[in-house]
Amino acid sequence: MIDLIRDYGRAFLYSDGFQTTGLAITLWLLVVSIGLGFCLSVPLAVARTARRAWLRLPVALFTYVFRGTPLYVQLLLLYTGLYSVQIVRDTEALNAFFRDGMNCTLLAFTLNTCAYTTEIFAGAIRATPHGEIEAGLSYGMSPFTLYRRVILPSALRRALPYYSNEVILMLHATTVAFTATVPDILKIARDANSATYMTFGAFGIAALLYALISFTLVWLFRRAERRWLSYLQPARPR
Repeated sequence: MIDLIRDYGRAFLYSDGFQTTGLAITLWLLVVSIGLGFCLSVPLAVARTARRAWLRLPVALFTYVFRGTPLYVQLLLLYTGLYSVQIVRDTEALNAFFRDGMNCTLLAFTLNTCAYTTEIFAGAIRATPHGEIEAGLSYGMSPFTLYRRVILPSALRRALPYYSNEVILMLHATTVAFTATVPDILKIARDANSATYMTFGAFGIAALLYALISFTLVWLFRRAERRWLSYLQPARPR
């Protein structure tokens, strides 16, 4: 039994193609896509709440498309669909980029989480108390300074519980990476199952790894919420 568990562990945590572990690939996909998606979503959320239609409508279309279609379909379109376009093959840089499954996976994950995060942050911006905005304007702040010092810090804090759900869902969504032959946890599990025909053991270890990562992320976000959202908690009676 111990030997079997050790063999499963090696099958899950080692990949010959990338000379790294399936767990590391999953975490890499999650961290990079979430980081890039966050950086893109902040300015897009500001544009999403803008009064000017030429700023607001393109962002609304982007979020509608990527939230309205499955991530699996988006990955297939980027990995196999765009590469079949002649102009992509004829352009050296595009050909090199879309030929790599990891690049296509990261692009699909980044655009998908960016769309959801943009709507989360845009909703938090709209929910900013009007009194905070008036206070900033009374100090003579410009629109840029008002967003930088009042609206965005307040909105990002209040969006933290909803954003934590998006990160957890993005972790679960990384399971489609095997479509682009990326050796994440699930692909290693599928390979282990094909080699040993021990389905429960192979996918059971995969489920355990995903659960451990999820619990760690939940714990980290709960600590962040206690630190940055403590001012929203009701005062305790003395």
